[in-house]
Amino acid sequence: MNEGLIPRRYAKALFKVALERKIEERVYALMTTLAGSFAQMPELKQAVSNPFIDSAQKVEILEMAAQATEADTTYSDFLKLLIETKRIEYMREIALAYLAIYRKTNGIYSVCVTSAGAITDAEASRIKAIISRHLPAGAKIEYTGAVDPELLGGFVVSIDNERLDASIKNELEQLRLKLTSI
Repeated sequence: MNEGLIPRRYAKALFKVALERKIEERVYALMTTLAGSFAQMPELKQAVSNPFIDSAQKVEILEMAAQATEADTTYSDFLKLLIETKRIEYMREIALAYLAIYRKTNGIYSVCVTSAGAITDAEASRIKAIISRHLPAGAKIEYTGAVDPELLGGFVVSIDNERLDASIKNELEQLRLKLTSI
């Protein structure tokens, strides 16, 4: 079975339950934290997939990674369901799929601006204003910034799955390709 299909189905089911219980925003916050934990700690995915780690420990690890509280019973019950169905190793992908579903439903765009160096608040505001003009009216933006010195200059804007590369590194690569094709 398609490994992308399984996480999407579980994420869709979780989203539906969260909507019914009117906790979709809280589950979104948990999934955002969990996705961040997976990104910062690659060993988390290994721990969740490790057959020698007890199921109860996996649930506890994932609750801690999402910073879930005792009130987050829907999240805990969902983790237990994944343990029962032997799908717990898909939790990272389920979290990402949930985030995508929530964002699409609520008209939220995930925007990441990567620059060669730190950008000033004025530059960030200007970039945000330009991005806002190119998105549908009323769209909400989740803005993140990153620094990648390998860009040499300029910036890269990623909006969901689209990417605009205005970096010097990209310009030099384009120039190199043109010169080698002559």
